[in-house]
Parts: sequence; structure tokens; C-alpha cells
Amino acid sequence: MAGQEPIVSGVAGRYATALFELALEEKKVDAVKADLDRFGAMIDDSADLARLVRSPVFTADEQARALAAILDKADIGGLAAKFLQLVASNRRLFAFGQILKAFRLLAARHKGEVTAEVTVAETLSDQNLDALKGALKTVTGGKDIDFAVKVDPAIIGGLIVKVGSRMVDSSLRTKLNSIKLAMKEAR
Repeated sequence: MAGQEPIVSGVAGRYATALFELALEEKKVDAVKADLDRFGAMIDDSADLARLVRSPVFTADEQARALAAILDKADIGGLAAKFLQLVASNRRLFAFGQILKAFRLLAARHKGEVTAEVTVAETLSDQNLDALKGALKTVTGGKDIDFAVKVDPAIIGGLIVKVGSRMVDSSLRTKLNSIKLAMKEAR
């Protein structure tokens, strides 16, 4: 790994790289990714947990104690739990979102996958998800796709897909904003 060019940078990149190298050494990349994804979903679903993770008001000790209880209840253990405890004790839990994103990128690169970030207005059915995977697989030259799906009702409808440096925004919100802008210019 040291001979390769770095693909992530900053604090989050350093933490993600260190965790990835440990997980690779222990042959637990998929397990760690699954645990981190689960914790990320928990943050997305709970405003209180998001506040705990992001707020500087909580001390490192308070974050660590609360995190230990949350991880135990969520059955997140092993390397991922130790890593999250370390991040909390170093007062870097606020960077978890960027750490998760960087870890996903490293894991996908290792497997030869392409990471796609998909934002939808409502949860996709399995059939729609499979169709999207198929379409993206064609666009990426047959590479496997690692999805990070986020539900954001604010986009009203459609979807936003980011693959690498490319982004396709077919959300209804963007289309409505374009129409609104065109109507303002027509005045």
C-alpha cells in the first residue's frame, strides 16, 4: 500500500487508511465496512446520535461511554468498535462521515469496484436497485459497483448519482430550479 499513490487525504484519510491497512492485514475488510456502514446508518436515523458525534460540547470521555453502550447494543464489535472508540478518544468522531467515505473508497479500490453515491427521494425497490446497478455496470465498463444509497426527500423525485468525478443529477428539485431560473431570465 505504501508504494501506491494516496487516494485519500486529510485527517479522515489518515484514519481511514490506518483502519483499512489493519482490516486488510486481519482479512476483515468486509466485516469492518459492514460495521461502519451500520454505524453510519444509525447516525443518519438518529438526531441524538448525530448530535453526540458532531457536537464539541460532549467531552471525549462522555462520547466514549455513550459510544460503548451504542456499539454494544448495535452488536458492533471487533476492529470497528475499537477504531470508533479510538476516534472518540482522540476527539475526531465529528469526522466519521468523511472517514466512512474514505474507507469505502479504499475498500472498493482494493476489490476493483467503483463506488457510486446515489441519492433518492424514497427507498429504492430491489428491482429498481438492480436496474440501476446494471446501468452503472455498463457505464463503468463492467466493473462491480459498491453503492452508498442515501434517501433525501428534499430532491422530490428522480435521483442523483455520483461515480468518481462524474455526477448525473436527474432530481425533480434540480429540474424545477432550472425551470424557475429560465422563467426569471425570460422576464
